Amino acid sequence: MNATEKEESVTLEILSAIEEKSDLSQRHIADRLGVALGLANSYLKRCVRKGLIKMQHAPANRYLYYLTPKGFAEKSRLTAQYLIVSFDLYRKAGESFVRVFEYCGARGHDRVLLAGVSELAEIASLRAHDLPIRIVGTYDPGSTLERFLKLSVWSDLRQVDEYDVCVLTDMTQPAARYRELIEMIGPERVLVPSVRAGAVPLRGRRSFGREMRFDLK
Repeated sequence: MNATEKEESVTLEILSAIEEKSDLSQRHIADRLGVALGLANSYLKRCVRKGLIKMQHAPANRYLYYLTPKGFAEKSRLTAQYLIVSFDLYRKAGESFVRVFEYCGARGHDRVLLAGVSELAEIASLRAHDLPIRIVGTYDPGSTLERFLKLSVWSDLRQVDEYDVCVLTDMTQPAARYRELIEMIGPERVLVPSVRAGAVPLRGRRSFGREMRFDLK
């Protein structure tokens, strides 16, 4: 995500929060954004300068926030843009996972472990239903979940049930997760869908997408 995409994502989150409830503390907005209080205050002031929201002083040293007509219009634009991007990601990710699973099926790798609890893992699970592939569960040392998609989540790779290959679905730290996996189980057992290809090192990578040639042996 580049700087512009990041700012638009934050703006949409702020405008959505204010539309839901005007009586919000800056602490609430900071928690919703997952940022420090000072940064949340900076984002709010930026929205005010752009004419997207108005602030009104309230008792107990609080503020009420309101969307301006320009703010409503910008929220609608950003929401539509988000939906378009999300649909495009879903389509491309689905196509990429089909290629991954077709490769697995052709080589008898029918037990697949996902690496990373994420929206990509959900898409992978859905597409696996169309092919002779069985998702055994998800490996994610950063997750507190015990189950995801009705299957087990493991924080320790050594505890994972039997599997043939691991497919990278991590959306938080894909490069770090990829390096960890190839050190633990070898690059030949780690498959990278093209939707994640640009986020991991090229060397030793087995990726599936039009923008890259197959380097499988």
